[in-house]
Amino acid sequence: MDKVGSMRVFIAVAEARGFAPAARQLGMSPPAVTRAIAALEERIGTRLLHRTTRIVRLTEAGARFLADARRILAEIDEAEAAAAGDHARPRGLLTVTAPVMFGRMHVAPVVSEFLSLYPEVSVRLLLLDRVTDLLEEGIDLAVRIAHLPDSSLNAVKVGSVRRVTCAAPAYLERRGEPQHPSDLPQHDTIGFWAQGAEAEWVFGPDAKPFRIRPPARMVVNAADVAIAAALAGHGITRVLSYQIAEPLRQGRLRLVLQAYERPPIPIHLVHAEGRRVSARLRAFLDFATDRLRRLELA
Repeated sequence: MDKVGSMRVFIAVAEARGFAPAARQLGMSPPAVTRAIAALEERIGTRLLHRTTRIVRLTEAGARFLADARRILAEIDEAEAAAAGDHARPRGLLTVTAPVMFGRMHVAPVVSEFLSLYPEVSVRLLLLDRVTDLLEEGIDLAVRIAHLPDSSLNAVKVGSVRRVTCAAPAYLERRGEPQHPSDLPQHDTIGFWAQGAEAEWVFGPDAKPFRIRPPARMVVNAADVAIAAALAGHGITRVLSYQIAEPLRQGRLRLVLQAYERPPIPIHLVHAEGRRVSARLRAFLDFATDRLRRLELA
């Protein structure tokens, strides 16, 4: 088997996490897949996969090789399409990632509309509440809600959101409305558990922030759960503005402490490709930028 064929087999095994499912996907026999991987590892001179009776995992070298193999095959596909005069037509697989709640509410509808316009493109949408490594994880485009650090990635700003504090009107009528963040310890709050500790609540401008970790009556690790608890009248919570846009419009939640809100948080579409962006990524980037910029998120 040639080098390109070996790469395709390796990618299939890594993504399927097994030789048998990869064999079914490729239309090969499991022994043929096993031989192809063994020959690849022998040629490279290092182990790419850890094999057990239940699962196949990438070694550290395998993870690096997977990122490189995906990039190389994508470039080969693009070169073939360009040689055939087909470079301008979006086609092939596009992998997109976004935060879970934002992805469900806003990215999935964009993907659905995009697919109806581009029948030769398929999309793998990964909804993850963590920062992904685009190159190592084979991701074409990521939606990031954050102030981005300097990097070699390309970013297009599509909007911004605010971190807001809110509660149900019934709760505020019963317990009163806090006038300053220092009033929060006298209230029931719904906090977040993040990275092994309860998240701190930060208010005010960057130059003079006010930090507090109010004693929470309920602590969760998902925004939709915190919002449901606030809607039920269990206390005050802090979420991103887009997450409660509908309950706010309906009057089911009310904002508090607006005078102490932090500066808006930008939303970017981030990708790693340089000047020669694939047709499918360019088409999706343009389409998603237009659709997301129309949203009222902040």
